[in-house]
Amino acid sequence: MDILQLIDRLEELFNDAKAVPFTHNVIVDEDRMLELIDQMRIAIPDEVKKAQQVVAQRDRVMAQAQEESNRTLQLARDKAAEMAQKDIITQEAQRRAEQILSQARAEAEAIRADADNYVLETLMQLQDQIAKLSNQVNNGIHMVQEDQMRKAAMSPSTIPANATEKVEK
Repeated sequence: MDILQLIDRLEELFNDAKAVPFTHNVIVDEDRMLELIDQMRIAIPDEVKKAQQVVAQRDRVMAQAQEESNRTLQLARDKAAEMAQKDIITQEAQRRAEQILSQARAEAEAIRADADNYVLETLMQLQDQIAKLSNQVNNGIHMVQEDQMRKAAMSPSTIPANATEKVEK
């Protein structure tokens, strides 16, 4: 399941929670919350795998750019060697070969830069999503812990003896 869907379900669980009167606290279904947290733990590695796939895709694009660059360079060299055999055209061939080499290098560098920018943007988005998820999980944990502490403070052992007599009457 997508991490964003799990976050939506966690938010839905929070919105469906029952409010504790006179507080900013809510009562959350513990089983559902723990199930969502477990699903998030499973989904986060999937998101990391997606990031790794993006990096692998970038590497493939860079390899293709390098291959294309090498092919273009070889074509330029072959063309330059062919033209160098002709006396009148030799200087023009050298100039054109250099231009082709320069253009190929510039194109390869532009492709590399685009691939790096794409990967960086994707990884930053993933980092933002993981940070938001972590923050929401921490908030959920704190809410559950506070609820448990309140329940422990309200247990029958902490109620004064005369209060239980009034309840029994």
